[in-house]
Amino acid sequence: MNTTEVARGTAISVRQAIAMNTPKAVELWLDVVDDPTERARQLARLSQADLHRLGELLDTQTAAKLFHSVDVPLGAKMLKALPNSRVDELLASINSHRAAAILRHVDRVARDALLTKMPLERANVLRGVLSWPADSVAAHILPETLTVGPEVTAAQAIDEIRSRVSARDDDPHPGSYLYVCGPEQHLIGMVRFRSLVLAPADQVVTELVEDDAVTVSPLTDAEEAANLLTDRRMRELPVVDGDGRLIGILTEDEAFDILAEEATEDAERQGGSAPLEVPYLRASPWLLWRKRIVWLVVLFAAEAYTGTVLRAFADEMEAVVALAFFIPLLIGTGGNTGTQITTTLVRAMGTGQVRLRDLPAILSKELSTGVLIAIAMAATAVIRAWTLGVGPQITLTVSLTVAAIVMWSAFVASILPPVLKKVRVDRPWFRDR
Repeated sequence: MNTTEVARGTAISVRQAIAMNTPKAVELWLDVVDDPTERARQLARLSQADLHRLGELLDTQTAAKLFHSVDVPLGAKMLKALPNSRVDELLASINSHRAAAILRHVDRVARDALLTKMPLERANVLRGVLSWPADSVAAHILPETLTVGPEVTAAQAIDEIRSRVSARDDDPHPGSYLYVCGPEQHLIGMVRFRSLVLAPADQVVTELVEDDAVTVSPLTDAEEAANLLTDRRMRELPVVDGDGRLIGILTEDEAFDILAEEATEDAERQGGSAPLEVPYLRASPWLLWRKRIVWLVVLFAAEAYTGTVLRAFADEMEAVVALAFFIPLLIGTGGNTGTQITTTLVRAMGTGQVRLRDLPAILSKELSTGVLIAIAMAATAVIRAWTLGVGPQITLTVSLTVAAIVMWSAFVASILPPVLKKVRVDRPWFRDR
């Protein structure tokens, strides 16, 4: 297969593109395989040697397209395999927040070595992003923003935008706003491009500043900032430090990525497993074991107390054997009740609908609902006991027990999700994205 066949639309794999040993073949592979998932799947199968050869064939434009289309862990794997002479060049082709995200997956020694090889200005920008905690919004910002001084006119601002965008290779998208800043990047306000274009040429930009501009601090939780951006239907969210200086913006695309990642992590934790942090098909059995075994052991230890309780009531169980028929029913009812509540609350927290301060309202709502469910389940238990013919005393005992279990499960399940999120048990402290 040659590059002419590829250009005609013939399917090609990345291995075949590397075998052709021409940059054009890699470029055509990217055009033919336009599905990011399929690209990632093919790249993940490559050996370190193949990735090294691929790096030799990438030009800056193709590298930017490739690194922006794959997930961050895979991007870090590719970066480690690139020729040392080209790493800084290819990394410079990626916008700053993507480059910083990839560098977070590289060990500190190698990261410092890479930053040392870069131009000083670029390296300082990346060090600034990497200096923030991984779960803060500042770790996800785009530091390069379009800014002008407060005395600039609309016509001068438009000319300034054109010159800066044409000179920027790392991020060709100028965003949706122009930021008006005073000395030392002190944010005065933001101006929509539409307002700038429609304004008279000699109008000063400070007269076009929006009155309802929303900003967040660098240490704001990334998920909280992303929810704020989507709730307000904003295209980008400025991040300012304690002195009011603009340090970057959270873009709409990055906010969606943050929320998607958080939703995936919430779903994995709810299933009793730590987040994989890599696509499932690239997770090794060893990684799956490490992510699952801790919670399984914890749950096993918790369930062991059930046996302890049953043993304490061994005499009663021997006297009334019929009670044993209802143990699986009681345990299952408690677990199912708690799961329903935690599922609802975890999703509500993920979308920013509830926080810890809403705990009284959550308890009131769930305990009221729990009373209704307890009555319904107690009635169901009475019917089940009647079908087994166990007698009125056991029927009363089982119905009251199932009602008590429902109420207790509702109470515990209502408290745990917001409290655990507040004390940051919802994410590991060691994670370094």
